[in-house]
Amino acid sequence: MGRDNSRDRSEKSHSRSRSRSKRSRSESRNGDAGKKSKPDDYGVDTMKISDDDAAFILGKGGKTKEKVARVSEAEIELFERDLILEFRGSKMQRRKAKKYAEGVMAQRTGPVNITEDFDDGDMTMLMVPQEAVGFVTGRAGNFLRAIEEEWCTLMFFCEVGSGRNKDFEKLAIFGGVRARRGAELKVLSAVETKVPGYLEKIKSDVLARDKGKDDSGTWGTDTMTFQDDELSYALGKQGGTRKKLERSSQCVVQYVGHTALFSGTREERKRARMYMKWLFEQLEGPVYVDGWEDRDDCTVVDVPSDCIGYITGARRAALGSMEEEWGSLMFFMSEHDERGKGRGGSERLVIFGPDKARRGTELKIMSSIETKSPGFFTRGLREKISGRRGFDTDRLVMRDEEVSYALGKEGATRKKLELASGSILQYVGHVAFIAGDLPERRRCREFVQWLLQQRRGTVTIADIKDRDDVTEVNIPANCKGWVAGNRGSELRRMEQLSGTYMFMAVDARGEERLLIFGVNRGRKHGDGGRLHAERLVKDMVREKQADDKQRG
Repeated sequence: MGRDNSRDRSEKSHSRSRSRSKRSRSESRNGDAGKKSKPDDYGVDTMKISDDDAAFILGKGGKTKEKVARVSEAEIELFERDLILEFRGSKMQRRKAKKYAEGVMAQRTGPVNITEDFDDGDMTMLMVPQEAVGFVTGRAGNFLRAIEEEWCTLMFFCEVGSGRNKDFEKLAIFGGVRARRGAELKVLSAVETKVPGYLEKIKSDVLARDKGKDDSGTWGTDTMTFQDDELSYALGKQGGTRKKLERSSQCVVQYVGHTALFSGTREERKRARMYMKWLFEQLEGPVYVDGWEDRDDCTVVDVPSDCIGYITGARRAALGSMEEEWGSLMFFMSEHDERGKGRGGSERLVIFGPDKARRGTELKIMSSIETKSPGFFTRGLREKISGRRGFDTDRLVMRDEEVSYALGKEGATRKKLELASGSILQYVGHVAFIAGDLPERRRCREFVQWLLQQRRGTVTIADIKDRDDVTEVNIPANCKGWVAGNRGSELRRMEQLSGTYMFMAVDARGEERLLIFGVNRGRKHGDGGRLHAERLVKDMVREKQADDKQRG
């Protein structure tokens, strides 16, 4: 039984940017309710740019502009006809966005020159040895771009003050404290590969960087040193062990040579070091976590002995897959080498990580156990709808045929509803478990109910004006079949590409329109979210209309 103090004890378990409410010329409408209020110093700045600059700041598919917007947290619009960049946001957001845009455009003609007033508490300057610059940059800048994408940062080589140093290049990294440190340590790991011992020369500067400069005031960096064989184990296959330690502890974890660096708040660093300690203790034998009942970062599930192999998988493949999916850390726990002594001939599996990661992992394990041992978790279980605003779990009892339909081929429908709602959705036998905060749980319940209604006929959703999770698109009558595809195949394709939930529904007047649901609104030119789905739909409408026109 999984035990977790954050959950309702009554659950029978064997486990302890702007959108507009009016219609636009594109004949679509985005939900606008619940939008974050604008800061008091919200405003608009503009910058006149050249034609060449416009292409450079836009980037392939608009990705460079979107990256600048993400890092600065400002809204950015490029008016290509007038060659004007528009920045919207707070005074600091606009300043950062303008600064980043100028830095990106300056790269077109040579190194970027950084002045003293360039740092708004958002910059890390790293000296990169000349012999490692090409390796760090990667072919056509691909390595730096990958780090920017992973950590939501902006990076470029630059000149500071007068002239360049022939031995080093200066790499400027822009973003939040955590993002900059993640990107910096990834770069340092690459540098250490080409220039062994470089970290030792700058270690004091690296460890002191940004100390105490986060909201908690406890930000810092700890280190551990490994031998060759220990490093291989701590890294894991393709870095899998390092990644799960990082995600489960919420601490930046990176290995630079034989040194492990842990950057985060005091609590995050403490968790990461403890998780690392338990990982290495497993090499010596079974591990027991003293006082696990009082920890707020773990859940324990009693796994029946006859299900352990099924849950673990060959060479731990099944557990590893769940850890990777949810960002959790798991291992079987026993005291004094007493295995199989849990309740009813079971073993205790301990799951570490944030609330959502632990609950997602736990429910996946429960689902697997229920498949192997029907009724183990669900026998006598009733529906439960929680009114708690914070993280909690609801339950919906379903019929077998409903579960099959709501699961979809290889679980595709379940994953779609889960992603679009922002909640955790897992079927344990014939019971749907929905975990998240109150809006996420409500949204997911509605999605499941609408999905089941589609089996019986047309769905009616009278009004969407009070929702912030939907975009409405009116489809010309002669294009509806084309957009839907054979048995809805085109809608399913666009859902998968954009991470949304889409279907035709009638409004209060009985008029049919396409509704695109998703917690992620997305961006005008980016992938994922409702705006991406809307673009895909409109592309299909234009394709159909062009084809009809050509046919005469």
